[in-house]
Amino acid sequence: MTIKVTHSVSSFGVSTDESKRDEYMVKLSPSVPKSITDMWDSLAPDVRAALIASELKSNNNNGPLKQQRDRSSSTTPTVMMSRASSVSSSSVSLLEQNSSIGSSKESEETEIMHEKCPVSGADVMLTPLERAPKNVFAFTKTQLTEKSEVVKTPAATVTTTTKVVTTSRGWRNIFSLPISYDVNMVAHGTLFDTVNSQLLDATGVHPEGYNTRFAVVDTEVDELYGDRIRSYFTARGIELTTCVINGGEADKRSSAVDTILDDLCAYKLRRREPFLAIGGGCVLDIAGMAACLYRRGVPFVRVPTTLLAIVDASVGVKNGIDYCCCVTDETYKNRVGSFYAPSACLLDPAFIASQDARNISNGFGEILKLALVRSSDLFDLLEAHGTALVESRFEDESLKQSGVSSRIIDVSIQIMLEELGPNLWESKLDRCVDYGKCHLDRLIFRLIDYYLTIVFLTFS
Repeated sequence: MTIKVTHSVSSFGVSTDESKRDEYMVKLSPSVPKSITDMWDSLAPDVRAALIASELKSNNNNGPLKQQRDRSSSTTPTVMMSRASSVSSSSVSLLEQNSSIGSSKESEETEIMHEKCPVSGADVMLTPLERAPKNVFAFTKTQLTEKSEVVKTPAATVTTTTKVVTTSRGWRNIFSLPISYDVNMVAHGTLFDTVNSQLLDATGVHPEGYNTRFAVVDTEVDELYGDRIRSYFTARGIELTTCVINGGEADKRSSAVDTILDDLCAYKLRRREPFLAIGGGCVLDIAGMAACLYRRGVPFVRVPTTLLAIVDASVGVKNGIDYCCCVTDETYKNRVGSFYAPSACLLDPAFIASQDARNISNGFGEILKLALVRSSDLFDLLEAHGTALVESRFEDESLKQSGVSSRIIDVSIQIMLEELGPNLWESKLDRCVDYGKCHLDRLIFRLIDYYLTIVFLTFS
């Protein structure tokens, strides 16, 4: 497209010979971007005049028009321009340079990433999208595959190598879940005291006049503490709805989850409303599973009531139930579950005193395992005071006064959190807190086999 600079040039303050202006021609792109014309108009008149005068002088000496007249005497088609479009080639270059600077800044902000696909080995180019540059990326995958075929003949051996380049495209969505929850130590025996607001505070902030709460409670816990739990909320003008379920391993089934879900629906729990789960490890697992499923996830607060749950089940993010398979006719422990963090945990060691010796020993065994794999100091404390702690159910006054009881529980919880925290989703399976679980069944069967062998040799 050829553009003729008309008499309107003189309006910029440039005095030129009329015939020279008629002969002066500049070549521009078929369409000048509006951003360039806007930038041209934004220049001061004296700046525009100086640019045009410089360009006219340069092209009078050796311009594209002179060369064109030498080649042909025919009349050149021209197009008239308005003042906004009367832009010389030098000014266009200047404006395009400014535009390119802006584009380079944008390209610097839009960082293209390259990586290698760990599965296929393809080269992946990731380009962040404008509206979600930290989360959504358009990708292009390029993969080179080679295939060699060897053909042997009496005359020669021919090797044919075929290279195939394949490309694919798509999008990648990246989002990190904001996992954060507090594990709160409660002053011994004060969780249900009306002056202690920790239990109520854990149930969240609600609109004024919203005076109901929901709790899943272990059957045995309800018998021992049910009246105190209800009185705690009644004293604050709150009506507590409870779902009481059995907390044994045999009750850790999908039917227990269904019971909680039914009661949550009847209660009409809101999407952001936390509910309480008060009981041992089985109840916490069942309640966590229900919290994960109800409305695609609602907050829940763990209140463990056994020593094992205090140092183990309450501080992680795993929930699960045992699954009865109709095909194999077997029951698989924790085969169905989820990784779903609580909104908070409230640990009151006073609950330990309500347990029998067997269950306290189970929790003590978990603490001993942590001591074996992580802490010689904890092991020394258990060795020195373990018998007194189990026999007194962690209520020995001298050990409480000296801080030994709380020290053992605190160190155990801290070790568990340190091990689980960086690996919440168990992407690494070599977890020291699972010490003894991998080969425990095999060891038991070997011990049984050894015992039967001894019995057989003794009586044969």
